[in-house]
Amino acid sequence: MTIESQTQDLLFDVSGGVARITINRPEARNAFTFEMYEKLVQACEAVNGDDSAKVVIITGAGAKAFSAGTDIAVFKDFRTPDDALGYESFMDRVMGALESCRVPTIAVISGACTGGGAAIAACCDLRIATEDSKFGFPIARTLGNCLSTTNLARLAALVGASRVKDMIFTSRLFDAKEALQIGFINGVVKDRAALDSHVADLTAQMASFAPLTLRATKEGFRRIQMRQRQEQDDDLVLMCYMSDDFREGMAAFLEKRTPQWKGR
Repeated sequence: MTIESQTQDLLFDVSGGVARITINRPEARNAFTFEMYEKLVQACEAVNGDDSAKVVIITGAGAKAFSAGTDIAVFKDFRTPDDALGYESFMDRVMGALESCRVPTIAVISGACTGGGAAIAACCDLRIATEDSKFGFPIARTLGNCLSTTNLARLAALVGASRVKDMIFTSRLFDAKEALQIGFINGVVKDRAALDSHVADLTAQMASFAPLTLRATKEGFRRIQMRQRQEQDDDLVLMCYMSDDFREGMAAFLEKRTPQWKGR
């Protein structure tokens, strides 16, 4: 089946025990709109209600990007604290839907996997990428926003706090080889064709395994991580999203120039 959408920016189908979610906006580097995020939640809910689904793969259309994250256009109307806090609450629901999906999820990555796209990949249970993939959270040199403490905890659980700080403080993009070395991804293949072939074999194998074992392991780790995410971060979110710097970051991004930060 396909989740209905006016533009078909997110596709969903289940076949042979494998649920496939495709971020289908290659002309925008598969950047997410609010509608697409909502469709992603619906896809996870559909999997939870479909006993035929044994594993989920999430991928981006084309070879240039898994996803560049949230479309900058969605931030243009942010004016109030409720806008900022509402966005982070919404994103927590989206990421939580992925983490709560009853079957294993695999991010199938080719090209850019940055910002919110990298956060989505981090929510998946496994991540497989092509050699030319790039990863990172370059927000300190682009928009001037921040990651929620939930996302920081999620990333730290994958690669450690020191490496998360390196990602954000340097704003650099790291390649697939380094991503594999630090544990952000689980495997690297040569190109998109090899990626699709490898993932087809992997999902067929996983679909044949004891589903309750996979489900219990996934849920057990989710519960462990949830106990570690108790810190409140509203003040940090508002400091960034309500700042002049955030408005400057958006303007500079859209105008393709270097932002002039003022720290307020």
